[in-house]
Formats: sequence, structure tokens, C-alpha cells
Amino acid sequence: MRSTFNHLAAASVLCLATVSLSACGQQGQQHQARTVEVGVVTLKTEPVTLSSQLTGRVAATTVAEVRPQVAGIIKARLFEEGSYVHEGQALYQIDPRLYSADLDTARAQLESARADLASAQAKARRYAALGDSDAVSAQDKDDIKATARAAQAAVHQYEASVRTASVNLGFTKVYAPISGRIGRSLYTKGALVSASQDTAMATIQQLDPVYVDITQSSSDLLRLRKALAKGDLLATSANVSLELEDGTEYPVEGRVEFSEVSVDPDAGTVTIRARFPNPDNILLPGMFVRVKTPQGTVPNGLLVPQQAVSRDSGGKATVMVVSSENKVVQRSVTAAQAIGNKWLVTSGLKAGEKVIVEGTDKVQAGASVKPVETKLDN
Repeated sequence: MRSTFNHLAAASVLCLATVSLSACGQQGQQHQARTVEVGVVTLKTEPVTLSSQLTGRVAATTVAEVRPQVAGIIKARLFEEGSYVHEGQALYQIDPRLYSADLDTARAQLESARADLASAQAKARRYAALGDSDAVSAQDKDDIKATARAAQAAVHQYEASVRTASVNLGFTKVYAPISGRIGRSLYTKGALVSASQDTAMATIQQLDPVYVDITQSSSDLLRLRKALAKGDLLATSANVSLELEDGTEYPVEGRVEFSEVSVDPDAGTVTIRARFPNPDNILLPGMFVRVKTPQGTVPNGLLVPQQAVSRDSGGKATVMVVSSENKVVQRSVTAAQAIGNKWLVTSGLKAGEKVIVEGTDKVQAGASVKPVETKLDN
């Protein structure tokens, strides 16, 4: 009986030892389960170019209105509407008959004046040959000299009339003042036009390159200048890019030409003009575009992937940081501006710290983690 009791006691001790070992094993497994792997990115400083997206309108670099310089009936339109025309190309033909007749009249008057001049000069030479004889009075000699000079003046006058008539006849053909894309014709064959009319016959616009007029608030411009003066920003290039109305990127960069020296008192904005190449005539005058303009460069910026930044109930930006002891620390940060798929963080973080970008939903502040460096697509 005593032997049976001893066997039972020994079995009980063995069972208790087995249970204790099993419990310890479960605790070790739970501890390992709590140490989860998280993807981290180690922060480093780098120059960061700040840019802002502004609105703009496309404008032609050169605009010329085609206007008549003489009155008359349009006999023909010599161009195709919407086509590219070259400087000096004939665009309209105005009825030239009246101006051709005016030129013939001026030429005939010039011939008559030249004949009068020749007669007066010949008579003056004969009188001069008589010398001081009493055959011709001094008064007659003076009169014939004056007549010759008047005939010379008449010749000059009619020569000018011929040139004027010739110019007016040339104006019956209306030529393109510049090269560019011509719009629709506002006058048709048979229409009467005049040199004093208010309406242009057509308009030519130079579309390669084009201007984009950008508006920026004067307060933003002032803040940028102050940051540049303090050294918080470095001046950057004047190249700009733009986005079309359908959201696509325009493939060619432009360059800022100048900024207005005065502020629009009604809108509180400053106009900036940029020039863009437009070889395919994609950009048309009046088109609305969004322009990405560089504002400056932060010399030692910290860029944090957007998936690492969350917002608390108060809307403040926070990130999860892995400490040197591999503990999770929640940190409040200032996310100043989105740069592509990252945030520019200006306070709350420093270079060399590890921020969690993968697995933030599996950990809490104070938890032990195993950080694994993760490479993200830019």
C-alpha cells in the first residue's frame, strides 16, 4: 500500500513539472510572437526642390491683325483659313482698277510737268546767252528763271504723286505682316473694306513658341523672398513644367521670362510669364493650364514616405519610429509639403532615425519590433 502511494506521489510531481515546462514554452512563444517584423526606412537629408502648382493661360508670342490700307471691294481671298501663313504672303486681293487709273493719271501729269520744265529751262538758257544786251529786260530774265524753278517743283510734286499712286495700287493686295497661324476670315469675296474700319479682316498668331501667363499671390511671393533672404531656401532654376486641361503632362519644359513689377490691386496677384516651345501647336491661345513652378531648394530636407505618416484625431501628423532599443515610439511631426509620394518633414524627426513604413497596423507605441530596411519605389 505504501509503495502504491509513493508511485502516485512521484507521478503527481512529474505531471506538475510537465505542466510547468509547457507553460514556460507557451510564454516564450508568446514573447516571440510579440516581436514582429516591420519595414523601416532610415532617414537622410538631401536637397529638396520646393514647387507650387499655379494656374495660367496660354497666349501667343506675337499677334497681328490683318487690316486693309485702302478702300475697295474684295475680289478674292488668297489663303486657307486656319493654315500657316508666311510673312509677306498675299492674303486678299482688293479691286485694283481705280488705283491703277490713279497711277496712270499721276504718270501723265508727271510727263506734262517734265515737258513744261524742259521748255522753261530752254528759254532760260537762251535768255542767259544774250548776256547784258538790251534785247531782253532784266525782268523777263527773272521771270523765266522763276518759271523754270516752278516747273522743276511741279516735276517733284508729280513724281511724289506717282509714288503714292503706286503704293496705293500695291495696297490692293493685302499681305501677311508676320508668319503664324491665321484664323477665320471675317470678310468674304464681294465685301467692301476701308482703311478706317474697326474690324480686322483676319488675325495671325505666332504659336511656336507661346507664352503662359501665370498668376501667383503677392503674399506667397513675399514669403518666398523672405525665405531666400534668410537662407532657408536656395534659389533654383527658372524652368517650369505644365499640365494640360485633361490632366496630361506637357512633354516640354518652359522657362520663366519675367515677373510683373506691380501687384494687381483687385486680385492681389502678380503675373509671371513663361515661354514654352510649341512645335506641334498643342498649346493654343486662351487655353487653361496648371503650371508647376520651382520656388527654391531646401538644402537639408527630410523626405518621409507618405504611408509612414498618419493623422491623429486632432489632425496632427504622426509617425512610428523604431528606437535604438527596437521599441516603437510615436512621434508628432510637421509635414510641410507633399513632394511626389513623400512628405517634407520640417520638425519632429532627424537624419538617421528609422520610421516604420510597413506593418504600422500591427504595432503600438512601446512594442518591441524587429526592423527590416525596406526599399520603396520613388
